[in-house]
Amino acid sequence: MTIFEALRQDHDIQRDLLARLMETQGDSEERHALYRQVRDELKHHAAAEERALYIPMMAIDLTQEKARHSVAEHHDIDEMIETLDATDYASPGWLANAKKLSHLVLHHLDEEEQEVFQLAGRGLASDQKTALADDYREEMARQRGA
Repeated sequence: MTIFEALRQDHDIQRDLLARLMETQGDSEERHALYRQVRDELKHHAAAEERALYIPMMAIDLTQEKARHSVAEHHDIDEMIETLDATDYASPGWLANAKKLSHLVLHHLDEEEQEVFQLAGRGLASDQKTALADDYREEMARQRGA
């Protein structure tokens, strides 16, 4: 498995969780539980992805700028999560902010899969792509277990 395949698996989990979150209503246990899952998954994924993919990409001239852009998008997602954390679940603004978060995340995932992975695929050696997948999966297991 390559780093790109490992990341895509988790991207699919994120897409599913976000779609389910958008269906929730009000100050419900379902909304609380799904939002916690989304928030945790996004934070763990960003931390592991930055270590396993973006740090190596920053060392390569070809991919450095794209890696920086993606890390900046992680920061934007973190800020939207902070906004949601501070918003009452029953507030109409909560779902509006959740939709903004979903939009940010889906844009980021699509951009990674359509642009970043192709560029990184040209910059990284084949054995590196496999080793980075192992690094990513180990870091995700550590993050999820923490």
